[in-house]
Amino acid sequence: MKIILFSRPQVAHDAGELRQLFDGIDAFGFECVVNEEFAPVAERLTGRLFPPSARYGSRVGEVDARAAVMLCYGGDGTLLEGAHRLGGAPVPVLGVNAGHLGFLTSVPTGGMAPLLEEIRDGGLRTEPRTLLEVRGSFAQQPESTLCLNEFTVQRHGAGLISVETYVDEQMVATYHGDGVIVSTPTGSTAYSLSAGGPVVAPTCSCMVITPIAPHNLTMRPVVIPDTSRVRLHIRARHSDPFVTLDNRTCAVAPEAVFTVERAEQKIFLAVPHNISFYDTLRNKMMWGIDIRS
Repeated sequence: MKIILFSRPQVAHDAGELRQLFDGIDAFGFECVVNEEFAPVAERLTGRLFPPSARYGSRVGEVDARAAVMLCYGGDGTLLEGAHRLGGAPVPVLGVNAGHLGFLTSVPTGGMAPLLEEIRDGGLRTEPRTLLEVRGSFAQQPESTLCLNEFTVQRHGAGLISVETYVDEQMVATYHGDGVIVSTPTGSTAYSLSAGGPVVAPTCSCMVITPIAPHNLTMRPVVIPDTSRVRLHIRARHSDPFVTLDNRTCAVAPEAVFTVERAEQKIFLAVPHNISFYDTLRNKMMWGIDIRS
């Protein structure tokens, strides 16, 4: 079994936790490769050496999806970036939370030994998560046009933008304001939630269209089937718009047009034993705290 470890150099890594992680990987007999940006940090903090054969770059490369797990050490942004390096390969992705508020990276850093044992014994459960496929007028074509959380159209500068939004060629609205988010159920607890969107269970078959700071206060998020095709026509006369695909930013023309659909590929998010979406939601949102006193 191969552990594909991904982390960002800027994550606040704890030397003791990293040594414990790598010692556990060795103890359970896993092969391990790390991304090339993280390798020098891991070498400095743990004293281990990672030769070129144990490193990978912007793409993981050919990998047997049945005998590999990607382990992302950091926050939700780390998991998003790591998952994109798989290039659509159906490798289970597991997030270890070294950040703060994280809905994707649900495993605490202190629980690595039971987790590695679960991986070794083949007991790691996975959930298929919807990806979005984006096509349109990018100033420079991105390496990947897939999104796990969301695709957004946003303004840059003081001027508002208008986004004509169609679902299956039926006009929904023209959103005047800061922009529009099209999110997956997984992304409903990310930017969409901050913009007033609903919390959606990750196994639902839908997409969410959420306006960002609309000038018309009657504008509300809309939940649509994930079989829909969303078309976004940007009109920005006094602002330079840009778009984001998860945590990747791309410049676009003022009159750009984009389509968003459910992708054929899926991400297989690993779900450790006894950690459910509702447990994570309750704990992260602190819904179990009585604030009446």
